Amino acid sequence: MARGKTKQDLPDDFEEHILDTDIKQEMESSFLEYAYSVIYSRALPDARDGLKPVQRRILYTMNDMGLRPDRGHVKSARVVGEVMGRLHPHGDSAIYDALVRMAQPWSMRLPMVDGHGNFGSPDDSPAAMRYTECRMAPPAAAMTASIDEDTVDFRPNYDSRETEPSVLPSAIPNLVVNGTTGIAVGMATNCAPHNLVEVVQALRHLITHPKAGTDDLMRFIPGPDLPTGGKIVGLDGIRDAYETGRGSFRMRATARVESVTNRRKGIVVTELPYGVGTEKVIERIKTLVQGKKLQGISDVKDLTDREKGLRLVIEVKNGFVPEALLEQLYRQTPMEDSFGINAVALVDGQPRTLSLKEMLQVFLDHRFDVVRRRSVFRRGKAADRLHLVDGLLLAIIDIDEVIQLIRSSDNAAAAKERLIDVFDLSEIQADYILDMPLRRLTKFSKIELDKEKSELEKVIEDLDAILGDEKLLRKVVSDELAEVAKTYGTPRRTVLLESSGTTVTASATPLEVADDPCFVYLSSTGLLARTANAEQPGSGGGRANHDVVTSVVRATARGEVGGLTSAGRLVKIGVLELPQLPDTANDPHLAGGLPVSEILSLDPGERLLGLCTLATDGPGLALGTRQGTVKRVNPEVLGRDDWEVVRLADGDEVVGIVELTTGRETLCFVTSDAQLLHFGADAVRPQGRSGGGMAGVRVAAGERVVWFGIVDPDAPEGSVVVTASGSSTALPGTEPGAVKVTTFDEYPPKGRATGGVRCHRFLKGEDTLVFAWVGSAPARAAAASGAPIELPEATGRRDGSGIPGSQPITACAGPVAVRVRVSG
Repeated sequence: MARGKTKQDLPDDFEEHILDTDIKQEMESSFLEYAYSVIYSRALPDARDGLKPVQRRILYTMNDMGLRPDRGHVKSARVVGEVMGRLHPHGDSAIYDALVRMAQPWSMRLPMVDGHGNFGSPDDSPAAMRYTECRMAPPAAAMTASIDEDTVDFRPNYDSRETEPSVLPSAIPNLVVNGTTGIAVGMATNCAPHNLVEVVQALRHLITHPKAGTDDLMRFIPGPDLPTGGKIVGLDGIRDAYETGRGSFRMRATARVESVTNRRKGIVVTELPYGVGTEKVIERIKTLVQGKKLQGISDVKDLTDREKGLRLVIEVKNGFVPEALLEQLYRQTPMEDSFGINAVALVDGQPRTLSLKEMLQVFLDHRFDVVRRRSVFRRGKAADRLHLVDGLLLAIIDIDEVIQLIRSSDNAAAAKERLIDVFDLSEIQADYILDMPLRRLTKFSKIELDKEKSELEKVIEDLDAILGDEKLLRKVVSDELAEVAKTYGTPRRTVLLESSGTTVTASATPLEVADDPCFVYLSSTGLLARTANAEQPGSGGGRANHDVVTSVVRATARGEVGGLTSAGRLVKIGVLELPQLPDTANDPHLAGGLPVSEILSLDPGERLLGLCTLATDGPGLALGTRQGTVKRVNPEVLGRDDWEVVRLADGDEVVGIVELTTGRETLCFVTSDAQLLHFGADAVRPQGRSGGGMAGVRVAAGERVVWFGIVDPDAPEGSVVVTASGSSTALPGTEPGAVKVTTFDEYPPKGRATGGVRCHRFLKGEDTLVFAWVGSAPARAAAASGAPIELPEATGRRDGSGIPGSQPITACAGPVAVRVRVSG
């Protein structure tokens, strides 16, 4: 009934025809039609070419449009419009989505479309089709090759005005190589991508061994090869899927632990599981961190770009074990995901769940049929051409008579009849000669025609052999597959790991760094580092061949130590902030460490002199200043990050600071005018932090203290005094000076606040000590670069002169010795 009209407005002769239909039957019929359409026309691929109808129509249309790999790109909207107008009776969004997926290298193991423009990312959608361009990728040319040689059946399109292929020739085993996913009505499909080279090897093996089983095929196809790489952990589910068509496996991201900054380690992710994007991982990590379900992460950065590829950096807080945190990330985030294989595809028009062998066999049967039909088509073409060449050879013997016969005929029909009668030609041959332009007569020669005839006969013979011999047909298919693998094959991206199938839990490895005893080092070049355990440091004064350790303190991994500076400050240093040295003594990075400037905020001109514990008991610290002041500092409980330990006079600075263990150690000063004074530490009264100290050594006018420290009277090889003299007018660090080494026993003790005894005699041109050090033998010296400097042998003359040095000495140390108690 028309809208707006009532029954009274209708004509008198109008009769109503209402059909009563059972709603159950109507719903069943409509649902079955819908289900049939979804299953056969949308969601499920054909097992032969591995394509859904929309994908097949896109590739066929692009081939018809001439958008081959060697041609230019065209707007994606043009391809979508052509597909929608000619073959696909659905919306443009469905067509464009399918086209985009075939162009994404992270979605397809072997992309079929070469996209130009923004085709999206694993997290982002692509640009609109009016902004992007496309053409066929090289593998797509193999999918459509020989489609015009009657290799596949064609059927009417949706309006029966054109025809479309029911399947593509598909020289590539696309279903296995690229996989597929789709949701139909009452069924779904999900096939994993594989490596083309491996699949071709399995196909060729199946051609020669038709009875091969799953285990035989898995020798060539050990598992999926995902476009995004990553790792597959556990192969049991893969074998089940290959055997029955159903199974699952676990995918893991590829990640490694590396130093992302000088002070911090991080987890760098370079490959993610198939179908997982970086934003999805980042969002999950942030949710877990905010919910306090994941600890130890300080920051997450996505540094992915087109040059370096995927790079997701997860910074780990100090005090947490990166390897244990990585296991938690695998367990709680999409960095580990599962893939369920459900290999459902259309076989002979019916949806079936296929095993690996069945998928390969369906493809091979299709290729056998394609090559057979192609051979029949090519043989027919060659036979037709041979028939024409035979006619030309008959006529060319006396071409002048042929021309005269045609000219003397009343019409074309008469000429045709006379040619057939005179030269014994067929109608096709006669028509070909009549239709041939005169200009072609200049190119004809009997030799050329004889050559073409022999070539055609050879082609026909070869094609007949293929059609008549099943083994030869199978060999042709095998050889073509080998060529496809050689042309389009790429190395495997996914690593397969045999496993029991259980994920390592975070409890297997402690998440946080244990508070184990360790040692903290300060080197002569200003590097700070810690050891991995509490083993006694090695002898020799240094941890490597090109540096010496000037201070070492025992601590714990999660504890704190003190840093003593030339400004009289004691600064807290978190041990976890320091890089950990390897355990191996021969490790080339053993001398590695972190510069002091990366750990502490020092004022201009301020230097870190040594390390100490933060013990609240014991005899405390001892320090000496440039102007000769000595001070013992009482240990205190301090809550700040830094504090002053001495009140310095104007122009004064600390030149040496040490931690006492008994309070009865020997303290030693060396001044620039070559005076050495040592006395017992018990001669110095302990003071609080605000104290200014007391007189330690008498310093002459214009002179200064060069060195202050502790001398160990119980050193196994004794103690030595190393001095180097030079000119006060030379720039610091430029003059090697005259170096002398003397045993410490040659110097008698004197009382505090006296002038000491001479320890070095100056030669002509020398008026000051440029370097001095007193400590346990054997001594090792180093230059400013950390390079070792050879020292002379120890002499018995305490006031003797030195010998010329090779280069300026900036640091000196004896065997590594720990004179401090465990940090509280």
